[in-house]
Amino acid sequence: MLMVAPALLHASLWIGLPVVVSVALAFTKYDVLTAPEFVGLANFRDMLDDAVFRKSVFNTLLYTFFTVPFGMALGLLVALALHTGLKARGVFRTAVFLPQVTATVAIALVWLWIYNPGNGLLNTLLAFLGIDGPAWLSSTGWALPSVILVGIWQGIGMKMLIYLAALQSLPKELYEAASVDGASKARQFFSITLPLLKPATFFVLITSMISAFQSFDQIYILTDGGPANSTTMMTYEIYKSAFREFRVGYASAQSLVLFVLLMGFTLVNKRIMGGTRGHN
Repeated sequence: MLMVAPALLHASLWIGLPVVVSVALAFTKYDVLTAPEFVGLANFRDMLDDAVFRKSVFNTLLYTFFTVPFGMALGLLVALALHTGLKARGVFRTAVFLPQVTATVAIALVWLWIYNPGNGLLNTLLAFLGIDGPAWLSSTGWALPSVILVGIWQGIGMKMLIYLAALQSLPKELYEAASVDGASKARQFFSITLPLLKPATFFVLITSMISAFQSFDQIYILTDGGPANSTTMMTYEIYKSAFREFRVGYASAQSLVLFVLLMGFTLVNKRIMGGTRGHN
């Protein structure tokens, strides 16, 4: 307990206490300058009538729906390629993982140049092919897919690393026995590899969903929630409510809704996948 005490004190002061205060403020009207005023469920009723917040919930779910499964699939494919003896594995692994440890703001600035409709890299390549590229981040139809692409690309590294560690821990005896029985590589993958990767897949799924729901930096830099709120996410809407409009009570209520959604999705996924227990 003595060794744990410093970390426990830190977590209590900077995580536990703010969470408790945020839950309490969710039922108040508070603008930082005046004392909180208890309003009951008024903030939650306002959310039901808030078209922008409803749009942010939809955008967040859509962003999560595309970034999480596609990112997981690509991360697993890269991990399999590295696990099966790809040449220059160290260099390739570093290159794939580098976006994960690079500041999101720096990455967003690079993609801001790539998506530039005038002299950006993407439209320059399209022009070379005779295609007139759109205004990626200024179009209501292309802005969210553009942000989703950045999210998928940036998250591959961590998913790859977790899957690679899980693959390296799988018992080789099972594959040797399957080969003796005449099982093809595809059959081994679906009958041995995927089932044994279930705990890793559950962990990657939950952490990826949490990361997707908390996307903020790239939205702030790339689109500022626009155009016409087409890329506004829940965390960005919470930020606007708290630090631009000074509706701290309302922002706390929005945060509580975000927490409930994340908890609900986590429990559903745990029930579907059978938790984190491995297979004998």
